[in-house]
Amino acid sequence: MIKSFFIVLILLFGLGAGYWIGWQHQITEQGDIQVAKVHKLLYYRHPMNPQVTSPEPAKDEMGMDYLPVYEGEQNIPGQIQITSEKVQKLGVTMAVISKRNLSRDIRALGSIQIDESHIKTVSAKYEGWIQHLVVSSVGQTVKAGQVLFNVYSPELITAQQEYVVAIQSQKALQQGSPQVLNTADQLAKNALQRLRYWDLGANQLKNLQDSQKPLDSVPFISPYSGVVLDKTAQEGLRFMPGELLFRLADLSTVWLLADVFEQDLEAVRVGQSAQVHINAYPDKNFTGKVSFIYPTLATETRTVKVRVELANKEGLLKPGLYGTLILTSANSEKLQTAVPDSAVIDTGTRHIVLLSRGEGRFEPRVVKLGGLANGYYAVLAGLEEGDEVVTHANFLIDAESNLKAALDGMNAPESAPDSEE
Repeated sequence: MIKSFFIVLILLFGLGAGYWIGWQHQITEQGDIQVAKVHKLLYYRHPMNPQVTSPEPAKDEMGMDYLPVYEGEQNIPGQIQITSEKVQKLGVTMAVISKRNLSRDIRALGSIQIDESHIKTVSAKYEGWIQHLVVSSVGQTVKAGQVLFNVYSPELITAQQEYVVAIQSQKALQQGSPQVLNTADQLAKNALQRLRYWDLGANQLKNLQDSQKPLDSVPFISPYSGVVLDKTAQEGLRFMPGELLFRLADLSTVWLLADVFEQDLEAVRVGQSAQVHINAYPDKNFTGKVSFIYPTLATETRTVKVRVELANKEGLLKPGLYGTLILTSANSEKLQTAVPDSAVIDTGTRHIVLLSRGEGRFEPRVVKLGGLANGYYAVLAGLEEGDEVVTHANFLIDAESNLKAALDGMNAPESAPDSEE
């Protein structure tokens, strides 16, 4: 009789303990009893991988106890479930995915440089000596047709004499036969063309025709306008054909060469309008266009040079001045599906967002992202307009609910057994 009494007592104690565990599960972390209901114990799950379960209490490879799972607490495969109290405590906030204008301003530092297409070299096509140097210093502004220096050249004197003789013969043979007259005309044309090849100006040739007296000292005329960048011309200098005498640059148009970071290159296009702020003129704005994107990247700075052409009629933009390039991204008028950058979890190999499924359920979703602009990523794949994602406390949800295990569950085959491997 006493033995039967102890058996019944043990059974009652076991049943009471089961009810006690289920009742305790309904007590909140604040200690207030919300609902004192008994839930049925379904199974035990691996503490780090919810996909691994056991019908009986067990320990994992690290000696940690498997966690009990009660009726109503089963996770849907590929989703994370957190109680509403936990969601409130973590301060979870969410945002609805929508289409946005992802235009952004790209800034890059650069400096004013000479337009290389406007650099001209001045040299003579004959041998001679510089007698009088008119343009004598670097930095002087030169106009096309201006005298640079006077030159003495035996070759040039001989060419003038030949032209004068040809003109005189042409006049003397006006009454000659057509063949003789044609020969005289041809000699005069050839002598004149030779002087033109040697860059004698129209006024000089007209004076020679009128006076018929060769000049010993001939003015050397600048064929270009610009600023003297370099010169080797000096009084008394003997020069040879093709030798550099002056190097001129037309500064009416200049370049800004800016270093654009590689992550910003996608938004840069040739022909794109650009704003330039020059440090020397803080109250002025300059407008230009992107004319060239250089084909190489500087590995030390991870930047690519971008060239912007700027009008410089007032001459304010001097080579060497520092400035800031401001570009508006080329897709400024295009609406794109966008996700807040705070919603993105970067694992190093992929980008993940937590998609809200309601009632405290969250689905990890792998997304493909585009460029970042004003705090939003362009979504290329993985999300649609109207989806709701977690923007705050997503890392806490990750830590609280074993995001990695849920992701593994997304990739696990449906036929995987619910037992520890």
